[in-house]
Amino acid sequence: MENLSINHWAMEDRPREKMMTKGVEALSDAELLAILIGSGSTGESAVALMQRVLAQCDNNLNNLAKWQLQDYTSFKGFGPAKGIKVMASLELGKRRSRQSPADRPIIKESTDIYHIFHPILCDLPHEEFWLLLLNQAAKVIGKVRISQGGIDQTAVDVRSILREAILHQATQIAVAHNHPSGNVMPSQADKTLTNSIRKASDIMNIRLMDHVIVTDGHYYSFHDHALL
Repeated sequence: MENLSINHWAMEDRPREKMMTKGVEALSDAELLAILIGSGSTGESAVALMQRVLAQCDNNLNNLAKWQLQDYTSFKGFGPAKGIKVMASLELGKRRSRQSPADRPIIKESTDIYHIFHPILCDLPHEEFWLLLLNQAAKVIGKVRISQGGIDQTAVDVRSILREAILHQATQIAVAHNHPSGNVMPSQADKTLTNSIRKASDIMNIRLMDHVIVTDGHYYSFHDHALL
C-alpha cells in the first residue's frame, strides 16, 4: 500500500476520509502530518513519506519539533513549503500547551443567564430566541440563535433546540428571548412554548434549566417564578 498514491487506497484508509468517518483520534501521527503536507512524491504516498520522516526522529514529535527547515528538505519529495507547514503546526502545538484552557462560565442562577444574553438582546428592535447549551456541571458549552421575529410555537422549532443540544452533547439547556416592548412579563405563547420545550427535553433526558425573558435592564425567569 505504501507504494500506491493515496488516491488508489481504499476510501477508509485515506487520511482525510478516515478523519471524517472515524474521528481525528483514529489517525496516526504520520497520517495527521500527511494531511498537512498534502502529497508525497512519485511512487510514495504522503503517509509513507511522513513515516520515513518520523522514523528519523524516533517517532517522537518533540524531537521532530527541534528540526530546522533543511532537515525536512533533505528528504525526497519534501520541499520548503511542506517543511514550513509542519514546522508551523508543531509550533502551534507548543503554544497551545503553554496556554491555560479557557474558563467556561458556570450557570448557578437566572442572573447568570441574563448577563450572558443582555448584551446580545437588549437593543434589538425585533425578538430573537436563543439556546444556551450546558454540560452536567452547568458549564456553558455554547449558545445558538434559534429564530428571530415573533416568538411562538410556530416560529421556534422545538426539534431544532433538541438537535443542537444533542449535537453539542449538552445535558442541560436554558433558553432566552427578548421583549423589545420592554414588558418583561411572559405571554401565553411564551408559556406554551416553554412547556413544549420542557416536555420534549424530558423525553430526551435533557434538563431545561430556565427560560429567561430579557428587556433592557430587567428580566423574567420562569424558574424563579416556579413555572419550571
